[in-house]
Amino acid sequence: QVQLVESGGGLVQTGGSLRLSCAASGMSFSLYTIGWYRQTLGKQRELVAIINDVGSYADSVKGRFTISRDNAKNTVYLQMNSLKPEDTAVYYCNALRAVSSGTTVYWGQGTQVTVSS
Repeated sequence: QVQLVESGGGLVQTGGSLRLSCAASGMSFSLYTIGWYRQTLGKQRELVAIINDVGSYADSVKGRFTISRDNAKNTVYLQMNSLKPEDTAVYYCNALRAVSSGTTVYWGQGTQVTVSS
């Protein structure tokens, strides 16, 4: 059974840092593109960062967030620095693999990040 388990969320002041982790099990982790998404109430889930071999970022987090992966540990990290109140959201880990026969997508349960002003 595939599982993605996020951890590392919490409450932090403006300008602070958090590191989120997404631990995967039950899958060939290195074959998947891993992304971090976030969502606030009443808004659509938005992509924050994504990684295969290198990371790509939403404009809103460029220069502040860093995504990395450790395939030996089946884990992806999101280092979040210089946090702002607008970064407050539930952060979700996503694993995606697209092959000719179809696309497989998995989601974690989410972890809350709250940035106080």
